[in-house]
Amino acid sequence: MRILILGAGGIGGYFGARLQAGGSDVTFLVRPARAAALQAGGLKVNSPLGDVAVTPRLLTAVDSPFDLVLLSCKAYDLDSALTAIAPAVGPHTVVLPLLNGVAHLDRLDAHFGRARVAGGVAHLALTLEADGGIRHLNATEKLIVGARDPAQQAVIAALGDRLAALSPDYTVSADIEQAMWDKLVFIATLAGATCLMRATIGDILDSCAGPALIAGLLAEGASIATACGHPPTPARMEDYRATLTQPGSTLTASMLRDLQRDAPTEAEHIFGDLRARAARHALATPWLDLAHAHLQAAEARRRRVSESAG
Repeated sequence: MRILILGAGGIGGYFGARLQAGGSDVTFLVRPARAAALQAGGLKVNSPLGDVAVTPRLLTAVDSPFDLVLLSCKAYDLDSALTAIAPAVGPHTVVLPLLNGVAHLDRLDAHFGRARVAGGVAHLALTLEADGGIRHLNATEKLIVGARDPAQQAVIAALGDRLAALSPDYTVSADIEQAMWDKLVFIATLAGATCLMRATIGDILDSCAGPALIAGLLAEGASIATACGHPPTPARMEDYRATLTQPGSTLTASMLRDLQRDAPTEAEHIFGDLRARAARHALATPWLDLAHAHLQAAEARRRRVSESAG
């Protein structure tokens, strides 16, 4: 199975390096500057679960189909990503997105057809270091993939075999859209709280309204998921509450790290999408509204400063 991975930083670089080290046929589609850096120094992953260093096969443009295309861009780069991977998607290619949220599924289905678009969820914290290496920030990693159409079953099963040989935390789900919704409920709570308060979960819990903020965001996200046909199980909700109410927790969302470095965020992809779905079901979401408004204001400021500097 020939695998194409868009990008070689963060999620794509991490799982691509692990797949290549495990013997899979992996090619990375990257920008010219990233290609030059990788040609000079290779692709390196530093992780508590074991370091990996590979010499990646690189392309800066693609002109023929692959069996599997792994898409791990940020949501705000999705338009350019669709253009970049289009030549790699043939009649039997499976596109596997590892983006947060669920809004991208409709976009990908419209572009390539539902039969070509699988689903995936990645749970791990990564950062790209100054030298281009990928640092895994803790000992937690989870990758869940799954077919959304019978036409994808064979490719996803073959990928699942390769992933299972690498880690017991890499699994195939029979209901991948539920897994994606479950993460969306969690990430909206974590990102909403830590971005709004510019603080860790532990510090938020020490504030007068912090526990109510976290509980409110979680309840609103779960109510939207339920209205959309993907209710989190009681056990899943208890897991989330335990994680999000841990005293002294240093947990933050990657969206907060984007916010702190004045980078674009996935606010519209996560909060805009959730609020639009809530509106269709006449659900009130005051906590999500506040979190979204905060991120919209930050983005307006970022654009204004960038435009004035230019």
